[in-house]
Amino acid sequence: MSETLLLNEDRYFSSDPVQRKIARDLYEKVKDFSIISPHGHVEPVLFAENKPFPNPTQLLVIPDHYLYRMLYSQGIPMESLGVPRVDDGETSTDSRKIWQIVGDHFYLFRGTPTGMWLKHELHTVFGIKKRLSHETAMEIYDQLAEALAKPENYPRAMFERFNIEVLSTTHSPLELLQDHKNLMKSGWNGRIVPAFRPDNVTDLMVPGWRDNIQKLTECSGIDCTTYKGYLEALRNRRAFFKDMGCTSSDHGVMTPLTVELNLREAEKLYDKALKGDIGSGEAKMFSGHMLMEMAAMSIEDGFTMQIHVGVYRNYNTEIWRKFGLDKGCDIPIAVDMTHDLHPLLDKYGNNPQLNLILFNIDESTYAREMAPLAGHFPALKLGPAWWFNDSREGMLRYRKMITETAGFYNTVGFNDDTRAFPSIPARHDLARRIDARYLAELVAEHVLDPDEAEEIIVDLTRELPKTNYHL
Repeated sequence: MSETLLLNEDRYFSSDPVQRKIARDLYEKVKDFSIISPHGHVEPVLFAENKPFPNPTQLLVIPDHYLYRMLYSQGIPMESLGVPRVDDGETSTDSRKIWQIVGDHFYLFRGTPTGMWLKHELHTVFGIKKRLSHETAMEIYDQLAEALAKPENYPRAMFERFNIEVLSTTHSPLELLQDHKNLMKSGWNGRIVPAFRPDNVTDLMVPGWRDNIQKLTECSGIDCTTYKGYLEALRNRRAFFKDMGCTSSDHGVMTPLTVELNLREAEKLYDKALKGDIGSGEAKMFSGHMLMEMAAMSIEDGFTMQIHVGVYRNYNTEIWRKFGLDKGCDIPIAVDMTHDLHPLLDKYGNNPQLNLILFNIDESTYAREMAPLAGHFPALKLGPAWWFNDSREGMLRYRKMITETAGFYNTVGFNDDTRAFPSIPARHDLARRIDARYLAELVAEHVLDPDEAEEIIVDLTRELPKTNYHL
């Protein structure tokens, strides 16, 4: 087997020669566009401190739940991959040994988006010319370690080399955004803005919710012992985030349930939660009500409102207890968009002042519910194929299932939604190639004229994310 790592210029395009030629031409128009990354989870401290990344394992393996999720599925303990534990248990600290394990098992990622992204990162970002394998793992580790020590691979230099125009990072309302403040004072020109993620104070079942409400009181300076004070504190934190450059909020919920409670009902549930006397059904009702409140606040302050649904989080209890949240144990579930979103859309969906972006892992809703909803309500747009569907085939299915009903302009372009900073160019490149592939099919079959496809791919790459996220 050849050890050479190659990235074919026609990767991800159709094997049909007519479509492939059209896709090449469309991709060429946008391949060098600056990256708009309007939603993600990269930590701003990277850029505030601008220190060298510690080593290849710390950068590319330990933070990447896509990667160690697959390895765990093949019986490789997460402790052996250096994933930090929250229960004071031991985990490997031998970075070279961890990297060797990844090299030994990199064949597991054939055909997966993780494999596609990592090949791009190694080849294009770091100049690696050999495939990662058992035999090459240590040679590649040493090449990466040498590259990471160079100033051109420090976080800010990477940001500039990746041609990132704007990067959004996601934060709890309890955060003081000190890293963003430090970036503002630094004189560096890279544009990094926060996004507002209030789940830890709007979901009554979050562990430590009552402690979080006390922290909300402290950081807002507003007494949150009453429901009215709680709402005012949230408005206060939204205003602070807006002053720091924020243009969007994000809400991660299992289902898209929305509920309109009257003031007395909401106060009653809030008071019960403060006393620790809330049931799961009541908590679900309150969370659904708070999506309504967040929509109302978005109309007031102009934030784009994102709702991410369809995930049973931390499904593997043993892993959650050992390693904590967000460790690759989240599983898609079926959801009911039409009924659950009806209260919110009935009240606010006709208001052009609301910009609501909906993300869902349940693909069965794309054509049946999401496209018809977005194809009607002025306030609603569809986010790109997300998480398990953020893949070559997932993106194609998304376009095929929604375009005929919702069109292209009720979508918002691409966002990478990643914690893995070096993967950002790979993810955007894949998205641009898949959009080129889909549009090429429509041109080849005379659904679109070539000039229409050229305009659409520019809008998908640049104009739609900038417009819908107010960037």
